[in-house]
Amino acid sequence: MTEILIKNGFVVDPKNKINCEKMDIAIKDNKIVKKVNDKNAQIIDASGLTVMAGGVDIHSHIAGAEVNTGRIIRPEDHYKDPVRKTPITRAGTGYSIPSTFVTGYRYAAMGYTSVFNGSIAPMKAKHAHEELNDIPLLDKGTYILTGDWWFVLENLAKGNIDECARLVAWLIHSTRGYAIKVVNPGGLESWGFGRNVHSIDDQVPNFCITPREIMRGLIKVNKKLNMPHTIHLHTNNLGVPGNYQTTLDTMKALEDLSTDGKPVAHITHVQFCSFKGENWRKFKSGAEDIAKYMNNHTHMTLDMGQVTFSDTTTMTADGPFEFSLYELGGHLKWVNSDVETESSGGIIPFHYKRNSPVSALQWSIGLELALLINDPWKIFMTTDHPNGGPFYDYPKVLAWLYSKKAREATLKKCHKSARKKSLLPSIDRELSLYEIAIMTRAGTAQALGLPNKGHLGVGADADVAIFNINPETLDIAQKYRTARKAFANAVYTLKDGIIVAKDGQIVNSQVPGRTIWVDAQTKDPCRIDDDMKRKFKEYWTIEYENYPVTDHYVKISDKLAIKASV
Repeated sequence: MTEILIKNGFVVDPKNKINCEKMDIAIKDNKIVKKVNDKNAQIIDASGLTVMAGGVDIHSHIAGAEVNTGRIIRPEDHYKDPVRKTPITRAGTGYSIPSTFVTGYRYAAMGYTSVFNGSIAPMKAKHAHEELNDIPLLDKGTYILTGDWWFVLENLAKGNIDECARLVAWLIHSTRGYAIKVVNPGGLESWGFGRNVHSIDDQVPNFCITPREIMRGLIKVNKKLNMPHTIHLHTNNLGVPGNYQTTLDTMKALEDLSTDGKPVAHITHVQFCSFKGENWRKFKSGAEDIAKYMNNHTHMTLDMGQVTFSDTTTMTADGPFEFSLYELGGHLKWVNSDVETESSGGIIPFHYKRNSPVSALQWSIGLELALLINDPWKIFMTTDHPNGGPFYDYPKVLAWLYSKKAREATLKKCHKSARKKSLLPSIDRELSLYEIAIMTRAGTAQALGLPNKGHLGVGADADVAIFNINPETLDIAQKYRTARKAFANAVYTLKDGIIVAKDGQIVNSQVPGRTIWVDAQTKDPCRIDDDMKRKFKEYWTIEYENYPVTDHYVKISDKLAIKASV
């Protein structure tokens, strides 16, 4: 049995209300335990260092057809950042879209141990799981695009929530998914006819249903299935000036579905849907309005979608949005996809620049949201990798969150129009290590419904990150560059009680990580009748029998079995 004792570190563990307390953390096999035998245990001296749970990323595009297509269309992205093979690690490529192994290495170097993939179309699930298997050092899960799946739309239009729930349970099980993903509800189906929806009450072609009804219906489905995570929602009108009103309308439309005050939906990359203004010339921040609403309600959680000023690759199931971005920017490369009866998609290379008034204000909006929303359990740190910037820019984002000085230094380099419109000069808040641990670990694990992640209590998974930050001697707000370097290069990262990274370098690349997925067990099974099989034959390029992901596609399976109420 492997025993490790992490001694004398400053432990930051918000779930257990531990704030920079000097204490020991004991590990036996792959779990946090109360104590170990000091004589037998490997000792890690964490004196003068900060100890947190391994990072848990709630939204990052790391696998699937859109990610792989993004790699294919961007050879220049690979040339920019080649990764050489070492005796321990494999070679790889990719600046904004790293190859699978490099993705695992770079996350582990920063102290991350769990990452959830932003979306996959059900029909593309087999390929996505092959990529997830390839990513080492991380536990992984993926969200399944459900909001525009024909069987869902048909049953929600009929008001048949129970049958819809059984179908969704079958879908999540068949694709080995973790949560219900809804992107531009109704808009993806509309895109198959060259159209879009522009409010939550527009009609979706052919189905006599609205985005409002899709979102509310799937929240009811989610509740009936007792899913660990809320619906994971990408709102309508993403990336369009004035869309903050659509976001507020969406939040208000879902208020009454929270009967216990707990979240019923998670709005992802909220920066991209917090825009005010009638057009791009009049573009300004809607962060204050969104934050005010969030400070007075508890039925939503959010993640940032922070822009980091980089040459990156935008990719989303929101095909209409990507087409609008293509027209707006006049880009030469654009991939469009209509995934049969399930989803759409688009991919465009994009460069966020400080001297662009729009990009610079987008950068400001993400930070404004995170700093103006008082409760860090409501909003989490992401870049919507790679849409706002690559995930390994997280240390930069953290520096902007915990240091006003860092924000001021960046804002000075931004376009003067963005400087005038930015709310950041009026915001003095600087996040503490405790709040950062919530936004990157404890809060994300809680929102995902993962009781063994994001904390260092007895029984938790032995996923640990140790950083070269002494809270007694280092003022991270003033010495933000020193702290940023520390977050970029964890002194130690432990995955399942095994040291996988030391001083930002991978020392063990053979820990594969698990794929976490949900098996929602319904009282009555989904009725796979002849009509459903006929539709697969007529409308899908994959036969019903070949559609589900079989066990051999998931290398190390971590099935979360839950009892549904239907």
